[in-house]
Amino acid sequence: MDKEKELRDDQFELYDLTIVVEKIGGNCTCNMTVGDKFHLKGGKLSMPEKSDFCLYALQSTLPLLPTKQRKNHPADWMETDARVVCPDPECKLVMRIDRDEVRVLNHDDVSPVKWKKD
Repeated sequence: MDKEKELRDDQFELYDLTIVVEKIGGNCTCNMTVGDKFHLKGGKLSMPEKSDFCLYALQSTLPLLPTKQRKNHPADWMETDARVVCPDPECKLVMRIDRDEVRVLNHDDVSPVKWKKD
């Protein structure tokens, strides 16, 4: 977001993310291929049309995504590390989490609890 544009007190920023299969060093039984991907925009996952993504590879990325969406301290490892490995040891599938555009969200649009400043 531009420095000159200030956020309101009830707004926050999140990166949109693209998670891409970067490398497969073994035998992937889920038929994943290099370049397969899914997206996280705000709090919603989406996939390119007519594609799928291995559940086990997906589950290995999920715990990291909310933190990767946020701006962290420059020394935080989430700012420098972007690769996740599928838990299947025979697959040796490596995914890369890419940060895309920054999205501005309004608290009241994403939470049932109305935001108010104390």
